[in-house]
Amino acid sequence: MAEPDPVRLPGFVNAHSHAFQRALRGRRTGGDFWAWREAMIAEAERQTPELVRSEYAETYREMRAAGYTAVGEFHYLGLPEARAAIAAANEAGIEITLLLTAYARGGSSRFRQASLDEYLRQVEELRDEGHRVGCAPHSVRACPPDWLEGIGRYAAAEELPLHVHADEQPREIDDCLAEHGIRPIELLDRSACLGPRTTVVHATHADDHELELLADSGARVCVCPTTEANLGDGFAPLERLQERGIGVCIGSDSNVRIDPLEELRELETTARRASGRREVCDAETLLSFAADEGAAAVVLGSWPEIEIDPEHRSLRSLDRADLLDALVFGCGADVVVS
Repeated sequence: MAEPDPVRLPGFVNAHSHAFQRALRGRRTGGDFWAWREAMIAEAERQTPELVRSEYAETYREMRAAGYTAVGEFHYLGLPEARAAIAAANEAGIEITLLLTAYARGGSSRFRQASLDEYLRQVEELRDEGHRVGCAPHSVRACPPDWLEGIGRYAAAEELPLHVHADEQPREIDDCLAEHGIRPIELLDRSACLGPRTTVVHATHADDHELELLADSGARVCVCPTTEANLGDGFAPLERLQERGIGVCIGSDSNVRIDPLEELRELETTARRASGRREVCDAETLLSFAADEGAAAVVLGSWPEIEIDPEHRSLRSLDRADLLDALVFGCGADVVVS
């Protein structure tokens, strides 16, 4: 009997990762996002370039085995650690865009740059070394409006991706309203941070006006369903994103799970529960979130393909016409063979 033809697909692109947070998987870290954040900061403070090089390489190997062939590493641990992360990705055989994070206030002192000029100098230093780099103001909590505006204008002038957390938690929105009188995505719009190379991470609690701003600017949203579930963030507004034609990509974020198919399935099945109907997005659209949209978010023109095992127990004996649906809705990452 002839062997079935191999199934090759565009590789999955992990558009939002904090690789060091893999160490927190399974750990009891308190009753809400903010308690977890304290444990995360403590974990960040113990990182060294040597630890980043070794542990990120292991995490990136897990990603590669799961079918992620490229990653956007949202990095706020320092410049030597940034270089270590890039070296770890090269060792693991995964394409990387280093999303260097700007941090003016809050968090840990090791996250912060002394000035906007220092942050932009760090970005330039990595670019001059030949690395693929993007700008990443951490959030409206971490970056005041003058930083946001400076970074937004720099990224636009240099045609770099710009990634930023926004609207992940209700308290974040309340704090932004108290300080600025507007919501986080409204502040990003006012501060020149929204555009076609912008990826807003989470947007879990974005209201309709904020989503209209994203649609008008051509920005994308990166959803991270397994992390959002683990942290109690809420549900990605998939149906409202689709209604407005907003591009969607996925990320493993805190790396509590490393499985792109699980991210896609969680995203779609949550939307089904909320809407009471099936196929909010079909399998082909969901797979494009994990590949084409992710690649656009981290500005990759090409990236490695993956091969799916058609004889895997989850796919064996299926009609080939049903393979993509079975892949998204019935398989785990172990179906990937290369």
